[in-house]
Order: sequence, then structure tokens, then C-alpha cells
Amino acid sequence: MKRTMIEINEDLCDGCGLCVTGCHEGALQIIDGKAVIISDMYCDGLGACIGDCPQGAITLIERVAEPYDEIAVMERIVHKGEEVVLAHLKHMKDFNEIEFLNQGIQYLKDNNIDIDLSSLELDKMESKKEEKDDLAQKLENIFSGGSCPSNIPQSFNQDNNNRENNNSRPSQAQRSELTHWPIQLHLQNPESSYFRGADVLIAADCTAFSIGEFHPRLLKNKILSIACPKLDSNKDVYVEKIISMIDNSKINTLTIAVMEVPCCAGLTQLALQAKQRAKRNVPIKKVMISVQGEILEEDWI
Repeated sequence: MKRTMIEINEDLCDGCGLCVTGCHEGALQIIDGKAVIISDMYCDGLGACIGDCPQGAITLIERVAEPYDEIAVMERIVHKGEEVVLAHLKHMKDFNEIEFLNQGIQYLKDNNIDIDLSSLELDKMESKKEEKDDLAQKLENIFSGGSCPSNIPQSFNQDNNNRENNNSRPSQAQRSELTHWPIQLHLQNPESSYFRGADVLIAADCTAFSIGEFHPRLLKNKILSIACPKLDSNKDVYVEKIISMIDNSKINTLTIAVMEVPCCAGLTQLALQAKQRAKRNVPIKKVMISVQGEILEEDWI
């Protein structure tokens, strides 16, 4: 089967072993000074190890691979102790892999392995599931022709908007550089007119709240999409939408703005996956922002 997997660039890998420590499924080992995947069935393809690699040697790709096997993983890690098992189960919960989480817990029950699962707060999962089901129904209503205004594409004329609002705004107020609506990537049509030939900024949700110069420094003259690589579901749709932006809307450039925290690395990987699969070649710039709002990195990748 074809699925998302990690790929290790041996030229960049220095064998430090941090990715091995970060892979609770036991899919990675250091062999002859390089990190290697010892079995596809142990790799969940979520890419949590990416943020642990200081050399940037790990990326996500789509390739033919054995299906991930949660039971095989549990059999492999259970002897390593309660801390490792809990880290693995929390990893599954954090990435919303509920089916695999349930399989792992059932394995513990079937084999009479007594581990305290209270730290996982499993009792709160049902209410979260109901909330997500409710959200999914609302989104289905929107995309099936509902009239929710959050899904109605709009373009703004910034010059007119600012002239009309000059009397009601303080002179020192920072003007908004936003030119369209909606901005959440799940709600956007990648072939909307405002994407055609545009310079696009896909920003992790937290970035705008971290850097004070978000509008003049990052958003000016760009079309905005926002997404969260950790909390958003169905991220495969993001890859398809970015491909459509590149091939169908023929965007000019793509800038990815992320935070310095490890979970944000997934957004860059989604963009690179889309670039690999797209027919057109579009320049991609990565902007990394510190938790204190400083730009740490700004490079074409």
C-alpha cells in the first residue's frame, strides 16, 4: 500500500540518535553511524521525529510501504517499561490516531499488562469526539451547499476599505493587509480567483499572535491561508489543495510561516509534499518564528 512515511537523508544525518529517542514506536535505529528505519510496519508516518532532528535530515514522503501495525509496535516496546508505553500511547492520542490508541490499550488488557493510564485522561476523549463529530457535521453542511457566511469567498479592496474607515480608526492603528475571506485552509477553494497568479502565505495558526509585524512583514501583498499541522485533522486534503493552487491557480510563490516548536515542522513538510507531486515548480520560502516573536530563519527551500 502507498502511505506517508519518513525518509532519511543519509548525507545530512550525523548519527546523533535524537530521532531514535523521539520515536516511541521503535522504528528507528542507528546503524553504521546513520539513522535507518528497521521496519516499515513500526513507522506510523506522523513525523514526530522530524522535530528531534537537528540536521533536518528527516522528511515525509509518500511511498509503497507495509501497513503500520500497532500490535507489532506494542509487542516491540512493552518490555521497555511503562514510561515508553505511555509516551507511545500519548503520541497516538495527540495525533488523534484513536483507532491505533484503542488497539494499544486493548493489547494491554488482553495480555494482563497493568499500566496506569490515568495520565492519558481517556475519560475526556468521548466528549471531544462528540465535539468533533458535531464540527464534522457542520462542515459537511457547509460543503454540501449550506449558507454559513464563513464559507462565502470574498475579496476586499484594501485602499477603499482603509479610506472608508479612516474616520473611525486611531491614526496609529496598523492597517490590515488581509484581502480575502475565508482564510482557514479547510474552508478555502484553492481555485478561487484571489489565488490566481498570487504570492501565497500559508501560516501556522500561532504565528500571527507571536510576531507583531505579521501584517506588514509577512502578509503584505500575499494571499493568506492558515492551518495547524498538529491539531487540524485530514491533513491529506491540505496537500491536495496546495497542489491545486500550484497547478490550477498557478500561484507565483509560496511562503510557509511556522513557529520554532517541533510540531510546526509538519506544515513545511506538507508544502514540500505538494511541490513534489505538482506538475509546476513553485519557489517555496520558509519563515521560522520564535515563541517571542522574532524571525529566526527566512530562506528559500
